[in-house]
Amino acid sequence: MVDASSATDGGERDDAGASDDEPAVPAVDLPGDAFDAVLDALADRDPGEPLRFEGFSVARGDEGGYVLADSDRSTRLGEGELHEALSERAPAVTDWYAFERVVGEFGPRRAFVRWIEDADGETVATRYAALAEGIERAWGELKITATVTDRGERRYDVRHADDAGVAVDELEVHDDPLDARDLVTYDEKGRYRPLKTAPSLAGGWAFPDLGPRDLYETVETVYPATVANWHREREGELDVNHWRETMERQSGIYGVVKTWDRGEGHEHVDWVAEACCDDSQCLKRREWEYDDETDLDVDGGDGVFPCREPCSVVVSAARKWTRLESEQERTYEFELTPSEKEQVEDIVDAVADGRVDEIREADTKEGANRYRTRFLRAKRFDDEGNLGGVPTESDDE
Repeated sequence: MVDASSATDGGERDDAGASDDEPAVPAVDLPGDAFDAVLDALADRDPGEPLRFEGFSVARGDEGGYVLADSDRSTRLGEGELHEALSERAPAVTDWYAFERVVGEFGPRRAFVRWIEDADGETVATRYAALAEGIERAWGELKITATVTDRGERRYDVRHADDAGVAVDELEVHDDPLDARDLVTYDEKGRYRPLKTAPSLAGGWAFPDLGPRDLYETVETVYPATVANWHREREGELDVNHWRETMERQSGIYGVVKTWDRGEGHEHVDWVAEACCDDSQCLKRREWEYDDETDLDVDGGDGVFPCREPCSVVVSAARKWTRLESEQERTYEFELTPSEKEQVEDIVDAVADGRVDEIREADTKEGANRYRTRFLRAKRFDDEGNLGGVPTESDDE
């Protein structure tokens, strides 16, 4: 397999269509659909108006027939001769056909499939050679492998990155993009995933033979709106809604979040972003800040696709924390040994980082070990569940 970033630049070509700097182009046949599409495209153009391919162009002649032009010369051809000439240049023609007719629209789908093989930066020869081996791209927890058939058709294998290298017959195989809706609903432990861009996607499945359109639909089903927003960002059109403007729109039970304003700073929003938007919690790259003029102190992450506004998970969590933060601080006094204090810290860290299930039952050196935690509870909690025997509310309240 070839990483898309490893393709080389093309140099001056020899008669075989490759150069010293470029790999040889795999043998490609010219499908009838591609040739018919060329004729249709030429019919829609005025005589002399060229249809451009990599390295050459074709136009209708002023007096009938066609004119093929490359860097050396122009040649008049009949339809049969044109078919023969295009067959000799099948990689360039099928490349044009794949994007112009199969993929079509100038939008996120087209930009995405071109990005996978770096179609805007590499030559047909370089890309077809890489596609023959398989070009791999990562999109969140997905691994996308692009290949090309002997007719220049793009095919895509989509699976969980953890299943890279697993034989297809060992995975649950799908071909309908809508099947992905069920695959992304629960994590590997059967728990509901409220945030579809959380790094908790379960594996064990594959979409091994998708076309460009189904590829786009599958990826957008797994990670909704990520390709669309990635494309808007590339085009300089991403509309970012920052924290304050998003919270100003809240109403009903969520309206309480609007009362959680910056005051002397925006530490509370930093805490929210650190809790919910870290790379370990969400694969998006956070682009929203406190407002247009005030950045948060928390890093936005390194994800390939952007987050344009606080999501529903963030808003829901902020609502709960707004109510909790309205409580007045109190001083509670109870005794812990130094090791017990560190153990409480270890427990909080383990829960916050999602590592509880990774701690072995026999490893009592770990502060968040289940048996060690049960020992701490037996020693320091009273029968009412109060730490140190100290009630949360005093008798006077």
